[in-house]
Amino acid sequence: MTSAPGPALPPGRLALPSEVPPTRIRWDLAFAIALIHTLALAAFAPYFFSWAGIIALIVGVHLFGQGINIGYHRLLTHRSFQTPWWVERTLVWLALCCREGSPAGWVATHRFHHNNSDEQEDPHSPLVAFLWGHIGWILVRNPRTQNIEMYHKYARDLLRNPYYMRLEKGWGMVHVYLLHAALFFAGGALIPALGGAALAECLRMGLSLVVWGVLVRTVVVWHITWSVNSLSHLFGYRSYDTGENSRNNWLVALLTVGEGWHNNHHHDPASASVQHKWWEIDISYYQIRLLERLGLAWKVVRPRSRRHAERDSRRGLSDAA
Repeated sequence: MTSAPGPALPPGRLALPSEVPPTRIRWDLAFAIALIHTLALAAFAPYFFSWAGIIALIVGVHLFGQGINIGYHRLLTHRSFQTPWWVERTLVWLALCCREGSPAGWVATHRFHHNNSDEQEDPHSPLVAFLWGHIGWILVRNPRTQNIEMYHKYARDLLRNPYYMRLEKGWGMVHVYLLHAALFFAGGALIPALGGAALAECLRMGLSLVVWGVLVRTVVVWHITWSVNSLSHLFGYRSYDTGENSRNNWLVALLTVGEGWHNNHHHDPASASVQHKWWEIDISYYQIRLLERLGLAWKVVRPRSRRHAERDSRRGLSDAA
């Protein structure tokens, strides 16, 4: 017995994954995300304000966000460069402090997205709805992407590493986040303590750094990262016909220091750079090049146009010989 077809979708729109009823909410993630958003509202209380907290927020959004942009995305997912184990591990720790999931889970989902971008299989296409692509897909159990077969298919290289396998089993991820929050509190309390301030002021400054440098920063990094999935598949210009709806979005590129040149990335996902025009600034790539100059990165994948030019040059030299 077959069911009657559902209503026709608007042009360019996708349906919610059929295997994932909207009632199958991941309450653990929903609670954690709601809790951190709620706690971050403490920033509106004058008691928690401090200029040190504001500085911790601004610096932290970039520093910890690069754990996602450079670490999870360009290094682990696309293998756009190689680096010593301790640099890779540092980038992963920074990413873990953003509470965006395990390395293998993040990598597998993103690789799956590239293979099915803006198609019915895509786990977070905003062509379903803007909020679905931005956050909704995180809160719903999706058997299509949350299964061991998919992880082994799309993140086998990470799961062969005992460290990443331990993280996938939940070992240490929450501990890393709580530990870094404790370090922010201790550092914040130490600042006035060195000046001989009273215990109450030390407590206030420690809490200020936790509110601004941890909670607010986590929320900001979340929405910046999620905007790549949502805004950069709906708004912006397209330099390439990539067969899906990826866009170059200058606002997202500014917030993510490069990731918003998303159409460029879908055109050439292997490249460590998404800067295809001189004004498409890609600070993440500049930082990878800095690591390369310091001897801390190698086999940095250049843009496709440069790779092809170098290949043609080698062929020309070989033919001439």
